[in-house]
Amino acid sequence: MDKKPTTRKGPDFCSLRCGLALIMHFSNFTMITQRVSLSIAIIAMVNSTQQHGPSNASTEGPLSDTLSNPNRSLKEFNAKTSVYQWSSETQGIIFSSINYGIILTLIPSGYLAGIFRAKQILGAGLLISSLLTLFTPLAADFGVILVIVIRTVQGMAQGMAWTGQFTIWAKWAPPLERSKLTSIAGSGAAFGSFIILCVGGLISQSLGWPFVFYIFGGIGCVCCLLWFTVIYDDPMHHPCISVREREHIVSSLAQQSSSPRRSVPIKAMVRCLPLWAIFTGFFSHFWLCTIIITYLPTYISTVLHVNLRDSGVLSSLPFIAASSCTILGGQLADFLLSRNLLRLIIVRKLFSSLGLLLPSLCAVALPFVASSYIATIILLILIPGTSNLCDSGFIINTLDIAPRYASFLMGISRGFGLIAGIVSSTATGFLISQDSESGWRNVFFLSAAVNMFGLVFYLMFGQAEIQDWAKESTITHL
Repeated sequence: MDKKPTTRKGPDFCSLRCGLALIMHFSNFTMITQRVSLSIAIIAMVNSTQQHGPSNASTEGPLSDTLSNPNRSLKEFNAKTSVYQWSSETQGIIFSSINYGIILTLIPSGYLAGIFRAKQILGAGLLISSLLTLFTPLAADFGVILVIVIRTVQGMAQGMAWTGQFTIWAKWAPPLERSKLTSIAGSGAAFGSFIILCVGGLISQSLGWPFVFYIFGGIGCVCCLLWFTVIYDDPMHHPCISVREREHIVSSLAQQSSSPRRSVPIKAMVRCLPLWAIFTGFFSHFWLCTIIITYLPTYISTVLHVNLRDSGVLSSLPFIAASSCTILGGQLADFLLSRNLLRLIIVRKLFSSLGLLLPSLCAVALPFVASSYIATIILLILIPGTSNLCDSGFIINTLDIAPRYASFLMGISRGFGLIAGIVSSTATGFLISQDSESGWRNVFFLSAAVNMFGLVFYLMFGQAEIQDWAKESTITHL
């Protein structure tokens, strides 16, 4: 069947598949707000200007006091919230602990989502993450060890929710709409970072830092209800899809195998250089992105010397740019493909190059403009914005080269990214604890070097054709 007409058929933004992308957008929004909430709340949690009690304890518990004396003013409540004596090294371990958890479940959940119902695996991960977010303030009062455990388990839950998305897209996204649909869904992470960083400081100052966790944990529970009632694993079983849209999706995916897989060609995957190009791309991309997401409030607070509220607002600006660039990049990529202006592999490498090179240049320039408030903010806005152009590059490349194993390979890809996140978070905490000025300079220079390595490797070995080991004829003989 000719692929050209199928790209023109079916509704566009009024389609059910775009509605699915919006719900995934909301889910990614929820998970990233729960992940980043600690980054913004920790500024108040370890605020050395407040009175310190014993480490990991406070003179009065915020919740119990409020319930026993409902007439107590909100200002008094805020003054009594716990303050913890956590060093920069300890904070780095806490920040990276969620990545340890995600790594533990990325590959197993990605594999299971390709065999069982991805809807249930994703929904369960989202629900567990939301509940653990609600319990984080209580865990902090019991000690830093419990916080690390909570964050690790939360990472395991989010690992379940992240990877299974590509199993759903392998059955819902027509090939020439993949960039657009996945970018709409993926932009929820950037938009969530914008919201939590924008309002997190305001919530922390007006209500108290525990409410940062209560509010976004509650939003996650609401999102779970929406997820379990609206999401279906494939268009064939959705009760609300139109016949026209179902036929459009099925016909566009007709040349791809959709039969259940019984085994995974591990040896062929290990020998596949295009796959390793994707892995190195993820490693490089996540290295800098994790630093920005995790340490941006701290950087703005310490380098620009602004208060908690303004730090949160300024930290949010880069992520509204990131959300916009993600969606616009997806639209542009699909436009170039649908008009036959560029081949698929050229589009993937073009957006990968922009998403790795441009933020590297901005990161290298940051230490030299630290004295300029405006220049620093502009560069901090450009780094996440340009970095998210990778979402139309190697980020979705597994759907091109191995759609049958997209979820499993996405799990491995994110595993490489999260290893980078663990190393970069821990290294950043160590470097800035030695000397703040030179530490930040070394952090950004190292990030640029890692990005350049990933870019060169992907340009050399990246491909966009379905690999032989990913075709059904090969799998049936295993």
